[in-house]
Amino acid sequence: MKKFRLIFIALCMAIFFGGLFAQHRPFGLGVSIGEPTGVNAKLWTSETGALDFGVGWSIGGDRIGSYEGQYNGGGRIHFHFDYLLHLFDAVGSTGQLPVYYGIGGRFNAGAGYLSSLAVRFAVGLAWMPRESPIDMFIEFVPSLQLTSLPGLAIDSAIGIRYYF
Repeated sequence: MKKFRLIFIALCMAIFFGGLFAQHRPFGLGVSIGEPTGVNAKLWTSETGALDFGVGWSIGGDRIGSYEGQYNGGGRIHFHFDYLLHLFDAVGSTGQLPVYYGIGGRFNAGAGYLSSLAVRFAVGLAWMPRESPIDMFIEFVPSLQLTSLPGLAIDSAIGIRYYF
């Protein structure tokens, strides 16, 4: 609990004393909660493009629709890599509130996945408070699993990143 308090205080200080927009710093590192829960990173490659990475642990078992009723409730390791494009004009706001979308890949191991690969189609909304080196996001990511058993899956998460 003490760690969460320290993280919260550090984030509050970053919001009020940061001094730069998140995308003006090239690399952000943070956490996401959802499916999966873990560590995420973002590397801006241009004013609207970024690479997104994530490593996490999923405790919800598989969410693949074509497993013919063989639901596996075990946890699994998750890794993803996406290229994202940001639309800063999509939502009118006094702050920066870009809608983003992109494509990437996912690797899962455990919970019956047998080291599966999938194509991800990310869609999300980010909030980049002015004068702050953080961003917060919510995303919805349908995936087309290519191996071990083909099917559709859905990942979704909320998260926060601090930019260095």
